[in-house]
Amino acid sequence: MHNPGTATPERFPAQDRLAAGAQFIAGRLTQGTSGRTHAVVDPATGAEVYTYELAGTDDVDAAVAAAREAFPGWSSATPGERSDALHRFAAVLADRAEDLARAESLQCGKPLKLTREFDVPGTVDNTAFFAGAARHLQGQSAGEYSGDHTSYIRREPIGVVGSIAPWNYPLQMAAWKILPAIAAGNTVVLKPAELTPLTSLLFAQAATDAGIPDGVVNIVTGTGKEAGQHLVGHPDVAMTSFTGSTAVGKRVAEVATATVKRLHLELGGKAPFVVFDDADLEAAVHGAVAGALINTGQDCTAATRAYVQRPLYDAFVEQTAALMETVRLGDPFAAGTDLGPLISHVQRDRVAGFVDRARGYARVVTGGEAPQGDLAKGAYYRPTLIADAGQDSEIVQSEIFGPVLVVLPFDHDDEGIRLANDTPYGLAASAWSSNVYRANRATREIKAGCVWINDHIPIISEMPHGGYQASGFGKDMSVYSFEEYTQVKHVMFDNTAVVRKDWHRTVFGDR
Repeated sequence: MHNPGTATPERFPAQDRLAAGAQFIAGRLTQGTSGRTHAVVDPATGAEVYTYELAGTDDVDAAVAAAREAFPGWSSATPGERSDALHRFAAVLADRAEDLARAESLQCGKPLKLTREFDVPGTVDNTAFFAGAARHLQGQSAGEYSGDHTSYIRREPIGVVGSIAPWNYPLQMAAWKILPAIAAGNTVVLKPAELTPLTSLLFAQAATDAGIPDGVVNIVTGTGKEAGQHLVGHPDVAMTSFTGSTAVGKRVAEVATATVKRLHLELGGKAPFVVFDDADLEAAVHGAVAGALINTGQDCTAATRAYVQRPLYDAFVEQTAALMETVRLGDPFAAGTDLGPLISHVQRDRVAGFVDRARGYARVVTGGEAPQGDLAKGAYYRPTLIADAGQDSEIVQSEIFGPVLVVLPFDHDDEGIRLANDTPYGLAASAWSSNVYRANRATREIKAGCVWINDHIPIISEMPHGGYQASGFGKDMSVYSFEEYTQVKHVMFDNTAVVRKDWHRTVFGDR
């Protein structure tokens, strides 16, 4: 069953394209077969905007079968043919940019200026990048490394990839999972978060409309416990790629490794923001507020722990709080809105719980509450700055995933870098300094998959994204992602035509 909900055509212009259901299998939308429904809720208003039948295990089986059937044809297509298809895909996405932006804002609560200027253009750019990268699956050059043989490297697709994406960037995460996999010749079954399936479905439809063969891109929208676990453990799935929390990632790894699958994990983060005493204070303050509040803080690379060297500490706290107080909460579709709601009231209450517990051991400088009035129906939470917390406290060590920044002082460079590394995570970090040697040291010694200098958050298609330690392993984006989605095969040719090789004597006979 499909219930279009209460969204107006202005807020959800693409809703008619999703009327047939929330499963996209073998090139068409269908209803789920679990017997249970789920509602997509606009977190800005609490209104149900799209109700659909959840996927069951039968839907996962059908999607995997479609992907398996499509694999021989797609994997044998030439790099040029796959590249052409992805170029057409990028063009279709660009043509539908406004529909994608509005659907993303509706289901996530993101301000429309964020989806228009970040989520959608980034996804189109990713698609265009992988259209070019499809022609450059490179390996080591051929050579006679043994003297008697010619060796070369083949990069071959793995097979059916089962991917699971989170709710914070559903469109971009669908792209990050699908694009490198299909550019390398694999086929994909993606399970988006059941809270936010709309743009993943529109993305898959655009792939089919661009001429990518049926079954190459499939979407199953169901719960993690049913559809997700069945996908990860499916015997015909050759690889699992998961983005989400570290706790769930550990469970995904257990299920995937039981069937010896290739595994790619992009997990949680607790990004440090290290401000040395020679930094441009105004730039650091603006970078901290933007880096902490992007996507209402629901970003695994968001700035969450600001370590500020003592001479700048008080001014940083004062100016960051003042700037946070200018951020405008409101309707994601309104032109003047800077910050939208969290994904749900459950997530809003989780964030509030962290802040409320921190009041017992730290100082809430600004924020720390949900707004009242017209915004009370939504999952809103004010930008929050916390100071005077201990390094070992929950607010410093745990991933909050909300608009909360914690500030701590440090005295010398060794201490600042040590504190930056003092969590289990290692996804992203930034360092702020006008001294190139100091900044370069930070890039060497901070343990994170990405370290920005004098900025925080920007990403580009040409560079990889992925973490260290409890933040997982493997890379999204860039040509480095092909390491995840290809098998490396060594091919070796004898060049001598000699029947009895010299090395045979180590097994039988004499020289």
